Amino acid sequence: MIYTCTLNPSIDYLVRLEEVKIGVLNRASETAFYPGGKGINVSRVLNRLGETSTALGYVGGFTGAFICNELEQAGILLDFVEVDEPTRINIKLKSGNETEINGLGTTITKEKELELFKKISTLSDEDFLILAGSLPPAVSPNFYSSIAKLCSEKNIRFIADTSGDALKGVLQYKPFLVKPNEHELGELFNVKISTVEEASFYGKKLHEEGPENVIVSLGAKGALFINSNGVVFANVPKGDLKNSVGAGDSLVAGFVASYVKQGDFIEAFKFGIACGSATAFSIDLCDKATVGKLLPEIKVTTIG
Repeated sequence: MIYTCTLNPSIDYLVRLEEVKIGVLNRASETAFYPGGKGINVSRVLNRLGETSTALGYVGGFTGAFICNELEQAGILLDFVEVDEPTRINIKLKSGNETEINGLGTTITKEKELELFKKISTLSDEDFLILAGSLPPAVSPNFYSSIAKLCSEKNIRFIADTSGDALKGVLQYKPFLVKPNEHELGELFNVKISTVEEASFYGKKLHEEGPENVIVSLGAKGALFINSNGVVFANVPKGDLKNSVGAGDSLVAGFVASYVKQGDFIEAFKFGIACGSATAFSIDLCDKATVGKLLPEIKVTTIG
C-alpha cells in the first residue's frame, strides 16, 4: 500500500480575474475549491492513475470535513488524525502572474503527534510512505526525522518531498527518494544553481548524503534523476503553463505509481515527468489521458 502524509493540509481556493486592483473591490471571473496539501495532491493523482493510496495527516473543523468529503467521494482511503482547529485555506490568485496567499497551519499537540506516529508504526516493509510538505506551527521540528528513523528501523520505503531543515533531518535515514527543485537544492548547499551541470554536481553530493534516489526538477529546463548508477537528464514536453501548483506532487505520484508496477527507475522517472507536465498544462491536477499523450515526448539521456 502507498501512504501519503500531509501534516499541513489546506483547502486551495482558486480565484481567477483579469486584473487585481489594490484598495478597491475586485470581482472574480472564476472560482474553485480543491483539497490541498502536497501529500493530498499525491493521493489525488495516484487515484487518477488508478493506484490506491491511504491519506494520513491532520484535518480539523468545517474545512477539514470538506477535504474528507471530497477525497472520500473520489474513492481515496483516509486515516487522518482530527484536530480542534480548522484546516487552513490557501488562496491561489490567477491574474497574469500567479500569486499565492497561504493561511496559517493548525497547532498540533504532542498527543496528536503521537497519535499519527502510532498509525505510521503499523506500516510494513511492503508499504511506501510519502512525507510531503511543510511542518505546521508548533509541531516538533524533528517530527519528520522521527518518522524517518521509524521507517528506517522497519525497512519502510519512504519518500521525503520537503525542503530545508526538514529535508536535512531525514537524509541520514536513507530515503527511497527525495525531490528538491534547483532552488531547494541550492539552499541545502548554500549556493545558487542556474545550470544543468551545477544541478548534476550538487545532486550527486546530495545522493552521497544518504538518499537512494534523487530527482532534481529544473522547471522548463527539464529534470535530473540520480542514483548509484549515475545521472540521467530528461526534457519536459512543450505546452502552455496554466498551473504550477501540484506539478511536483504529480511528479512524485507518477514516479511511485510506475515504479510499483514496473520496478524500473528510468521508466518511473519518465512517467513522473509526464505527470508533472500534465498538471502544469492543466487547471487542476493531471489526468491519465493527458499523461499518456505527453509520455512519448520525453527523452532521457545519461550524462554521468
